[in-house]
Amino acid sequence: MLFFCTPKSSKESKKFFQIKKLEMLQNIKDSLERKTASVNASIEVLEKQIDRDKEN
Repeated sequence: MLFFCTPKSSKESKKFFQIKKLEMLQNIKDSLERKTASVNASIEVLEKQIDRDKEN
């Protein structure tokens, strides 16, 4: 994705790209948290299945 802008100063340009980088990193973090929650849920289900199978 390319961004075209005409910042008034290099300071504004730096701030713009810092904000975009922060947004990107937050999106990556959110994605990883969803994946971690999914893995944790799968682990929990498997542990319950293993415990249940031990009882039988």
